[in-house]
Amino acid sequence: MAANGNPVVGAVRAGDPDRYLSALYAPADKREALFALYAFNAEIAGVRDRIREALPGEVRLQWWRDVIAAEGEEAGAGHPLAEALRRAIAAYDLPKEAFDNYLEARIFDLYDDPMPSRTDLEGYCGETASALIQLAALVLDPAAAPGVAELAGHAGCAQAVTGLLQLLPLHRSRGQCYIPADILASVGSSPQEFLTGDGGPNAAHALAAMIALARDHLAAFEQGAGALPENLRPAFLPLALTRAMLGRVERAGVSVLRESPRLPHWRRHWLLFRRATRGW
Repeated sequence: MAANGNPVVGAVRAGDPDRYLSALYAPADKREALFALYAFNAEIAGVRDRIREALPGEVRLQWWRDVIAAEGEEAGAGHPLAEALRRAIAAYDLPKEAFDNYLEARIFDLYDDPMPSRTDLEGYCGETASALIQLAALVLDPAAAPGVAELAGHAGCAQAVTGLLQLLPLHRSRGQCYIPADILASVGSSPQEFLTGDGGPNAAHALAAMIALARDHLAAFEQGAGALPENLRPAFLPLALTRAMLGRVERAGVSVLRESPRLPHWRRHWLLFRRATRGW
């Protein structure tokens, strides 16, 4: 399915190129639903960028709740993404509760409250990144997907924590702190200190703790990933970049507070191809 002329596919290609490439490894008849899921994720993740105050953002999230919960074809009519998402939900009997929980978790993005604890962070990752993987798995193989729920949990946490490390410059510029307060306290820091100037004298220790958290979840996923059915690989493919990305973040040190490290396009393509064809 080409992006040209299809706003949903185009939104994924522009806003989430790694998931766009991952979807291309899925069977052709599954891609429309995967693109709808990934475009929805990109749309919601970008709400904070399009608002000046939190309340309009909450109104937007509520609109999506209403569209997803509504019965009848009129809900979301005329909105290409809403229509595509509702088709995917109906075609694959995707659980609407998962979308509601996802949107509830995303309210956190609209405010500048610090992340309270590691448990809260893992819950946030579970309701967002992990849920997206599980929904994609349901599209790919509804019968096999329930058996990989635990793998999806660890995969989503590893991927999301790594993504938050990449987004540190943006979040700090907004006054947002996703590094849990209990992790910061354990290294002698605080959200206020971490968001100020160079992050404080203990910023490197806080970053190391976050990298270790992501690696713990990645290791837990990889331990069981050998049993991952081949037809479910596309749902997990974005995780193929996580280990390499964590290495870049670790080598960059505290400079990640100012500039996000990136993987070259060729390496992203290679890592995705390797996992798509060989698995883990």
